[in-house]
Amino acid sequence: MSTIRRWAGLGMLCVALAACGQADEEAAPAAAPAMAVTAVPAQVREIERAITVSAPVAAVEEMQLGVEVSGLRVTGLYVDVGEFVRRGQVLLELDARTLESELAQSRAAFREAQAAAALAQANLRRAEPLAAGRYISAGQLDELRAARDQANARVATARASLDAAQLRRDFATLRAPADGIVSRRLVQPGQVVAAGTELLRLIRDGRLEWRAELAEAELAQVNVGDPVVIAARGGSVEGQVRAVSPGVDATTRTGTVYADLPEPEGVQVGAYVEGRILVGAQKALVLPASAIVTRDGNSYVFTVDAKNVARRVRVRTGNRAGGFVEILDGVAAGTRVIDRGAGFVGDGDPVRVVAAGEASAPQVAAP
Repeated sequence: MSTIRRWAGLGMLCVALAACGQADEEAAPAAAPAMAVTAVPAQVREIERAITVSAPVAAVEEMQLGVEVSGLRVTGLYVDVGEFVRRGQVLLELDARTLESELAQSRAAFREAQAAAALAQANLRRAEPLAAGRYISAGQLDELRAARDQANARVATARASLDAAQLRRDFATLRAPADGIVSRRLVQPGQVVAAGTELLRLIRDGRLEWRAELAEAELAQVNVGDPVVIAARGGSVEGQVRAVSPGVDATTRTGTVYADLPEPEGVQVGAYVEGRILVGAQKALVLPASAIVTRDGNSYVFTVDAKNVARRVRVRTGNRAGGFVEILDGVAAGTRVIDRGAGFVGDGDPVRVVAAGEASAPQVAAP
């Protein structure tokens, strides 16, 4: 009887132990699935170096136009902001009736002086034979010569007055001094203007430039002729460095780079836009841009260790070009870094490195 009880007790103990083992199995959490990612090595390759900076767009030469007479009323205004004008084109006219009257008087005075000079010359011509025959004295001949010279001087004076009157009349018409685009209009028809007052503003030849302020170290890298690409509406605008400041400001420690924009479509004077100055190419440690993850304002990459576990590493980045980013600090050449899928993993996550075609979308390995 005691033997039967002993065997019954052992059977119940085995059943209890089996039940506990099954319960422990069910309670144990399942292992995290490994995400399929691709990995690439950090490699040294030639990358285009660029200086990125935001700067204003300005006119290469902006001309302030006005008139040189005062107290006259604007009777004709023939241009508006944004219009392209040609050299010599009439932009504005003033009421010139007073000036035309003065011009007519000057013309009449000039003709009168010419007539007097002609009479003096004729008198001298008739007197010269008489003086040769001693019919008149030498003093009378000298007086006629002096009268001729005085008449010629009055002709010169009248001519100068006529030229001045014509110039004042021309001042009543404002013409474009060069080809360009009207960038500002500060006058209205009927307005009485004063000499020296700015009435219109003209961008000579429509030329614009991008003026970038750079720190001393960056300024030293830029040379005349370097390509420039700036952001514009609907795309970008290409230009070229025209001039570089020979020195830096003693207060700000910056210098200016002037970049011509030959075809400035999509940019406006005064706009503050971002641009890139391409200063050449050199070898650098790079990674694909898709491998860089930005979190909390810092740049990170995920390396893969020998156990296929993702490890987050902070890196310092430099130039970007052609889909690659320069790595200044954080990883060494040859380090395996997650490319596709980097934005979906965390530090310590298990991963499964696959070929590029197998990781076109985030996926996890089957349990």
